[in-house]
Amino acid sequence: MGLIILQGFLILLIVSVILIYILGYGYLFNGISKTYLKGKLSANIDDGKFFTSNLISTGSPKLWEEAAEYNKTDLPKNIVDDLIHSNTASFLVIKNGKLVHEQYWNGYNQLSKTNSFSMAKAVTVMLLGKALEEGKIKNIDEKFSDYFDEFKQKEFGKDLTLRNLAQMESGLNWNEDYKNPFLPNAKAYYGRSLKTATFSRKFKHSPGEQFEYQSGSTQLLGFAVKRAVGQSLASYLSEKFWIPLRMEQNAEWSTDESGMEKTYCCIHSNSRDFAKLGQLFLDNGKVGDQQILNLDFINQMRTPTEKSKEIYGMGFWINNDNPIKHYYFLGLQGQYIIMIPEHNMVIVRTGSYNNLPKTDRGRPDQVKFLVNETVKLFQ
Repeated sequence: MGLIILQGFLILLIVSVILIYILGYGYLFNGISKTYLKGKLSANIDDGKFFTSNLISTGSPKLWEEAAEYNKTDLPKNIVDDLIHSNTASFLVIKNGKLVHEQYWNGYNQLSKTNSFSMAKAVTVMLLGKALEEGKIKNIDEKFSDYFDEFKQKEFGKDLTLRNLAQMESGLNWNEDYKNPFLPNAKAYYGRSLKTATFSRKFKHSPGEQFEYQSGSTQLLGFAVKRAVGQSLASYLSEKFWIPLRMEQNAEWSTDESGMEKTYCCIHSNSRDFAKLGQLFLDNGKVGDQQILNLDFINQMRTPTEKSKEIYGMGFWINNDNPIKHYYFLGLQGQYIIMIPEHNMVIVRTGSYNNLPKTDRGRPDQVKFLVNETVKLFQ
């Protein structure tokens, strides 16, 4: 009797596994192996080693110059409590182009590489800007279907532009839910093919009608930029930004099995180099005397759109409601590169804030708190 029950259970298990693959959910097993079997409940800032990646190489590394007051000001209790409560890995403050504060928790240090998550969306938009500047893309309003013919056959797909993708106005049918393993984010993150995960999606409405933040939109943008530049996006990022910025370390960009970068996420770098990306925007795209990103394009990135109700530009979240105006790269679990032009300040925070509150019209409460309190401390 026991043997019959065991055989029945094995048959049911085999049938279930087969059905999971037939229904297109085979990536769930990959997800389980990279999360639960590693002692994690979800994607995490240290999971870069579990994925294939493309190298983002640096050239002649240059360390941050430390200000005279570097690490001489202790963070007040309210900031420390907030950072510890949110399971922070790093907290850096750059003012007037110099490092004034640098602190790490939970075993992380200045060499630790952690997952950017969606901060990579703004980096992908930067690559779009560079490709436009170099004439590899003629116009930001080019149709996505000019790069991929199959979208000419999709309802609404033929009207999709690169601008729509950069501004999160694609109209794509994509539910931006990181916790449900059956929704498209999980399929893109753990699946074998980004093209399958994104090109299979339909459209809910015409592009340009409304703002909706979606990882799928930035992944599509990445496909178009890669086709336009004719090389891996990691190598393009290396040539156009990582080397000119003299980043301190090489970085890695997670890919699918074909070698396509996950352009909606997953650049694994250290916090000091993330800070250099922020400084580039404070310096209006210049490194010394070299203009490495067009100022007109930068201004498009950091100008909030009407359809987002003034909270999103192209790759950047924006807060002009706060008395201290700021804009920022934003990643899952509280990865931030925050630019505060009025105070010539960059704040970087990385960590694992799994229940990141976003009550400020989709913007994390923590960002505004850190901006206001850090400016007060270092002004």
